[in-house]
Amino acid sequence: MTEAAKSTIDQSEVDRFSAMAAEWWSPTGKFKPLHKFNPVRLAYIRDHACENFGRDPKSARPLEGLRVLDIGCGGGLLSEPVARMGASVVGADPSEKNIGIASTHAKASGVPVDYRAVTAEQLAEAGETFDIVLNMEVVEHVADVEFFLSTCAKMVRPGGLMFVATINRTMKAAALAIFAAENVLRWLPRGTHQYEKLVRPEEIEKPLGANGLDIIARTGVFYSPLQDRWNLSKDMDVNYMLLAKRAG
Repeated sequence: MTEAAKSTIDQSEVDRFSAMAAEWWSPTGKFKPLHKFNPVRLAYIRDHACENFGRDPKSARPLEGLRVLDIGCGGGLLSEPVARMGASVVGADPSEKNIGIASTHAKASGVPVDYRAVTAEQLAEAGETFDIVLNMEVVEHVADVEFFLSTCAKMVRPGGLMFVATINRTMKAAALAIFAAENVLRWLPRGTHQYEKLVRPEEIEKPLGANGLDIIARTGVFYSPLQDRWNLSKDMDVNYMLLAKRAG
């Protein structure tokens, strides 16, 4: 298949999340785990972005002047807070329903976000480039991981960053992130994740490296029931985040 004919879209995944679109902003709804996950991933993004671009993470708008792509933005749970940090944010998602929910919420909140119902390949073909690409909880839902990551990598500007968060393809992840999360704790609807679509770190690092991005940070993320919050960890066997940079 030629690159022009390829697609990163898994329509069944788009349909699945479109069907739940109305619940994006409910902290007790089907996206409750993402609401819980937001503080740790936002802090990780802010701190590393500030370190890379020489900003003060304690300032009111630490990402002022930076152009950010939130690919697979869903209802905008990341796009809005990143925009509040001062970034110029493009929130992209193939689901018209998701973009509709995200746009409505942003307008009601008074947060400027450029939401678009487009794919990564459409943005890349249009020549869009960004200081930061947020690729958070997306790669396990696309049709072609290598093509998707390569496409996203092309949009990272010199000196820019890409953040990737996903779930490792391990038996530990199958037990905790799929079976326990979906069947025991009921955090997620059954079928949200399929084991064979989970992605190992090396499967992310290879296409990014081939497209000029170097991995500069890695971290695991785990949920603490006692604290009722997510924390960074050295253990990358289940949830993890990678940070990649293009040389300036």
